[in-house]
Amino acid sequence: MPFEEIRHTADYSVRVWARDMPSLFSEAARGMNSLSGMQLDEAHHFTKEIQLSAFDYESLMVAFLSELIFIAEHERIGFDSLIINLENTTLHATLQGARIISKGKAIKAVTFHNLKIIRTGEFLEAVLVFDV
Repeated sequence: MPFEEIRHTADYSVRVWARDMPSLFSEAARGMNSLSGMQLDEAHHFTKEIQLSAFDYESLMVAFLSELIFIAEHERIGFDSLIINLENTTLHATLQGARIISKGKAIKAVTFHNLKIIRTGEFLEAVLVFDV
């Protein structure tokens, strides 16, 4: 798996890695969903398009994951298939998912705490911390 949970005293944290920036964003979303224990109703699928812009990739990642948290909370929809396109620091995403049946952990927000996207060899990597 291209993400792993990191033990954190008060919050949830995950390290994600991928070969390119769009894949890193997708893995960050998958890691967040895995942490929350999100279960989707596979019988009813939805497609949603979003576009976001930010100052840098770290801010864009926080904005993207915050948008997914907002949609999950207000529309009760989670996404398990993400097609991410990046043009500089503008994200265009096609999200496919379904209604949320249940979540094991409540994630309230993604933070900027120590967030830095770095290159480690052939991979991009980031550590994300989530407020619960």
